[in-house]
Amino acid sequence: MSFFKKIFSKEKKETLDKGLEKTNATFLTKLSKAVAGKSKVDDDVLDNLEEVLISSDVGVETTLKVIDRIEARVAKDKYLGTDELNSILREEIAGLLSETNTGNETEFVVPENKKPYVLMVVGVNGVGKTTTIGKLASQFKKSGKKVVLGAADTFRAAAIDQLQVWADRVDVPIVRQDMGSDPASVAYDTLQSGVTQDADVIVIDTAGRLHNKVNLMNELTKIKRVMQKVVGDAPHDVLLVLDGSTGQNAFEQAKQFTKATEVTSLAVTKLDGTAKGGVVIGISDQFQIPVKYIGVGEGIDDLQVFNKVEFVDSFFK
Repeated sequence: MSFFKKIFSKEKKETLDKGLEKTNATFLTKLSKAVAGKSKVDDDVLDNLEEVLISSDVGVETTLKVIDRIEARVAKDKYLGTDELNSILREEIAGLLSETNTGNETEFVVPENKKPYVLMVVGVNGVGKTTTIGKLASQFKKSGKKVVLGAADTFRAAAIDQLQVWADRVDVPIVRQDMGSDPASVAYDTLQSGVTQDADVIVIDTAGRLHNKVNLMNELTKIKRVMQKVVGDAPHDVLLVLDGSTGQNAFEQAKQFTKATEVTSLAVTKLDGTAKGGVVIGISDQFQIPVKYIGVGEGIDDLQVFNKVEFVDSFFK
């Protein structure tokens, strides 16, 4: 299939393979049980495959689409050997994901015509939001961009301190106020500071309180409104961070957050410690919101740009 050409460098690919090791091993074990004793793909195999995909957190709707595609191939090719199932799955899921015109990136890029490029990061506490911001700052800085961070999660003192640690580690400026200050005022100061310093990228951390949706909505709307006083079309991207190791819960969070605020891209973290990597395939297919980044390890370079071809290739190795 023309989908699978080498896109990532060897090093990046190894990191991705390693990050998806658990997902891949668990999936292959389930798949070999599903086809045990069968030589051709028949209805039984497809029923088993459906269970395997759903239990791998691919999600019901996406799974049904994949099964439909494989049924169509069985009808066309008349005979499909079970030994080919892995490569067929790879092709069909890559084909399914290529219907959304996203997930084609290979590097950390920001639009040239937006300066400063303002990225607002949202997500519940504990999903790896601040860590993602730190790693993003590191990647942008590596690519020669000037980055400024804003600690607008003033709800928790720990969040401000944690972002400070990352700012020191990556060596980028941070704008912060005391715990309990108005998040919108922090965002405003950050943008003003960023514009003054001629920054290329400004990343704003926000509080992740989902249990009170109205407050969250109001707060994020206010942050946006205040930022627009400094940069007219800010934020250019609202990135929702989800914890991939929670599987279907990540789906639910994505649903809830998209109701509370406009989300324009997703980052799925903590894929290295889990067998639930299939959730990325489901999320990428279900939400008309692109998965932009995935976290496949603890290292500072283990946040990767989501490339669907490389991801599917590593998933079905």
